[in-house]
Amino acid sequence: MVSVVQNVAIDCSDAYGLARFWSGVTGRDLHPEDRPGDPEAQVALADGLVLHFNQVPEPKQVKNRVHLCLRPDTSRDQEVDRLLGLGATFVADHRNPDGSGWAVLADPEGNEFCVLRSAAERAATS
Repeated sequence: MVSVVQNVAIDCSDAYGLARFWSGVTGRDLHPEDRPGDPEAQVALADGLVLHFNQVPEPKQVKNRVHLCLRPDTSRDQEVDRLLGLGATFVADHRNPDGSGWAVLADPEGNEFCVLRSAAERAATS
């Protein structure tokens, strides 16, 4: 027997607002019944996994122990710029001169995530 990951739950202060940000990141729509002010909101990803945003009263206090890693279909640096335009903030730069590495960003509520190299960038340096 095995378990299947149904969703990734993300605690936040504004479930709908943060879901809208991640909808923009992933290019996937919010659940059609989600509305501003709802205590929960969801973004269904293409592979069936769901990002579930759950409103909680306490703010984020420390670094995430679990985070999302994104592999863009454009270059890593183009995706970093796009995500900053959506409202992400730059946290740390782990990009190397040889093109390897990643960038750490945070969503509007401070949840860290990584932007990796695209598949084409990885293939070009292999």
